[in-house]
Parts: sequence; structure tokens; C-alpha cells
Amino acid sequence: MLAPLLLLWPMSVALTWLVAENIANRPFDRALGEVARTLGQQVASADVKGGLQLPETIAEFLKADNADTVYFQVRGASGEAVGGDPSLPAPASEPNAPGQGELQFRNAEVHHEPVRVAYLWVAVPGAPPGRAALVQVAETLNKRSQLATEIIKGVILPQFVILPVAVLLVWLALARGIAPLAELQQRIRRRQSDDLSPIDEHEAPEEVAPLVRSINDLLARLDQSIKAQKHFLADAAHQLKTPLAGLRMQAELAEREIDAGQRDPAELKKSLRQIARSSHRAGHLVNQLLALARAENQGQMLHRHEVPLARLAADAVREFVPRAMEKRIDLGYEGPDTAPPGTATLARMVGNPLLVKELIRNLVDNAILYTPEGGTVTVRVVHDPFGQVSVLQVEDSGPGIPEGERELVFQPFYRALGTDVDGSGLGLAIVREIAQQHTAEVSIEDVRSGPLPPDAGRGTRVTVRFPVLAERPDDPASAAPVSPNEVHP
Repeated sequence: MLAPLLLLWPMSVALTWLVAENIANRPFDRALGEVARTLGQQVASADVKGGLQLPETIAEFLKADNADTVYFQVRGASGEAVGGDPSLPAPASEPNAPGQGELQFRNAEVHHEPVRVAYLWVAVPGAPPGRAALVQVAETLNKRSQLATEIIKGVILPQFVILPVAVLLVWLALARGIAPLAELQQRIRRRQSDDLSPIDEHEAPEEVAPLVRSINDLLARLDQSIKAQKHFLADAAHQLKTPLAGLRMQAELAEREIDAGQRDPAELKKSLRQIARSSHRAGHLVNQLLALARAENQGQMLHRHEVPLARLAADAVREFVPRAMEKRIDLGYEGPDTAPPGTATLARMVGNPLLVKELIRNLVDNAILYTPEGGTVTVRVVHDPFGQVSVLQVEDSGPGIPEGERELVFQPFYRALGTDVDGSGLGLAIVREIAQQHTAEVSIEDVRSGPLPPDAGRGTRVTVRFPVLAERPDDPASAAPVSPNEVHP
């Protein structure tokens, strides 16, 4: 605040000087004008052809001033000098110019000294038409300068006292006002890195209370995020214990059998099969954990593109064909890519293609995992122009999910009871996280309803509704048609 004050101070001095000069000129101009007007009256009533004799009072007035020199001049109607000082310059205006007969002022110079001049044109008897006598009275500027200087001193000198006092008061006020903020800063600095408790708003200055509330909200969200990460890491460590422990146990068992001299290939093969199964489970769990971490990374959503949902779904079906064939599962795809030309449009949306592909892979992986041998899994893509959504459905003929557990299955590491499937419990958690980032809705329902045979499952249909950007039926970037032979083993 000191910088603008120091900048405004010289501007104030300059403006004060201009105002002081204007104020100082007014009374002296008034007195000088009265002298010129009185002299003009004498000229108008006298015969100036033979010379001008000034009244005694005017002559005394012109000589009475000791501070300034006063000059006067009278010129006849023909421009000849009648009386006064001939060195006083004539004005630029003519006697018949606008303002004739009115008192006027100008600045001039006499004997290399600046003067203030009051002049007027006076009509005299016997003058030619359009001509008039000129009366001028000039005065040097000493008294005016002295008065302007006194005004400047009276205004500027107090400012030399007021300015430091103002700076001191501002400094004291700011120091006192910022003291609570500095105290709040110190309290925050003294906090431990793991202390995410809210800041007391009552001890903060009123002006920064909204900022403190925002920080408290951020701390609450950060605390919740850290707690969720700690819980997730604890669950992940617990889940990894089982396959790693099984892997170590099978390896030790095989080593013990070899050390004991047992060479039974069947037993060694069984141990190796268990080792492979445990390593596969551990690898699958690690991949799922990495996929969930990618899904929770909000920064990936900054790279949004137009996503061909049908192409990604068809690619996912192709990828899982070998695995479906191992379990003799009929894996199929229904969507724009397999429909006859001209009967369907491509379902497209805006999002992150990598995350959307991960979502589809997890849905298909879950469906194949929980579908018994000889079952069916169908991936379906439908575009709903009325709802402005692209619908992805993954339908299987598995045991189904009880209605009371359909929200629980979206939690990390949760697995429905009553199944002997060796899963990680992360697939649907990844699906929910990616869907939320794409503002999509996920729902689970049974495929079959009503009474069923004891050995028949109700099946599960997972539906994801993505909001679409726009319909692009003639987009040349559509996915190539996938033949039924490629997706139906």
C-alpha cells in the first residue's frame, strides 16, 4: 500500500499547484480588471487626440504597488500610441472581433518579464466605423506567485506529516488484522502429516472462514480417500496371502517329495498343477488390482475421445473365445457389427476407450467364470435413440445373483456365497468405478423368472447404459463385421 501512496503523492502536488495558481489569479485579475475598466471609462469620456492625462487616483494606484510593476497603454482608434508604455504588445484580436467592449485577460511578456494583461476595446467619439481605442493594464506575477506558494505550503507541508502517519496506521492495522491469519498458519504448520482433522473455524478470522470451510471439506475427502486406500491395501494383502501361501506350500510339498525319493510323476504333476493354479490366481488378482487402480485414476478421464462401443465389445468377445471353448460355453455377440447392413446404427459415446474396454473385459470374464460348462454367454450392444443412451448387456446362464446381494457384489473383494468359483471379487467393483466416471448406470437382473428346475440357474444380465454424444450412422470408422463363426465356438 506504500507504493501507491508514494505514487499518488507527487500527482497530488502537481494538481495542488495548478489549483493554487488558479485560486491566486482570481483576486488579482479582479483588481487588475477594475483598473482597466476605470481607465477605459476615462478614455471613453476624454479627447485622446491631443494626448491622455490620467486622473490622479489612477496614477497613484499604478505606482503604489511595491511587489509588482504595473504597466498601462492606451492606443487610439487608428492604433497610434496615446499614453502609457509603448512596449506593451497589442492583442491578436481586432476591435470588431467578438467580445468587443468586454474585459479580457491574457498572458504576455514585457521587458523579458511575464505579465498578466487586462484589456478592452473602448468606443471613442469621432472614431471611424468599426474602430475603437485600446486600453491595456499589465502587472507582473510576483504577488500571484507568492500567494500560490503560500497555498502550496499550506497544503503540501501537512502531507509530509500525514503521509508517514497514514503509512504507520496502515501498517499497524494490517499487522493487527493479519495476526490471526499468521496464527492460523502456524497451527497448520505444526500439524503432523497424518492429522487430517478439521480446522476450528471459530479460531480463524471471519474473512477467511469460507476458505477454512473449503480446506476442511478437502481434508474430509482426503481422509476418506486415504481410509479407503488403506482398507483396499489391507484387503489386497489379505487376498494375496491365500494364493501365495498355496504356491509356497505346493512348492515345499514337491520339494519334500523329491527329497524323500518319491518319483511318482502323477503326484509331481498334481503339485505342479496346483502351483500353476495358485500362480494364475495371484497373477489374475494382481491384474485386477492394477485395473482397479487405473479405473480410480481420475486423470485418465482427461483424455476423452469418441468411443466405438460396438467395436470394443466385439473385440472383447474375440479375446475370450479360446477360454469359452475350454469350458464349452457358447459365447456370442449381438449388435450393430453382426446385423445386416442398413438395419442398425453404431452405438458410440465419449469417454476413455481403454477404461471402457476394461469394463467390457471384466463383465465377460465374470460371466464366463460363473457360467457352468455347456452354458451360454451373450454380449449385446443396443442403441436407444429415445433415451439417448448406448446399452451394453452381458447375459449368462449362470446361477444368478440374489436380489439382496446385487449391491454388495460391487464392493471390492466381495464374492457371493454358495459358489465354488475361484474369483478375486474385483471385477464388478472395477465395472462400477469405470461406469461412474462415464456417468453411466449399471444394473443387475435375472434372465429367467418364475419357478425353475433345481439344477437350472436363473442367469444374470448386467446392463450398462452409457449417455451418447450423437448418432453417427454413416461413420466410416465403424468396426468391421464380425462373422458368427468367429464369436460362436
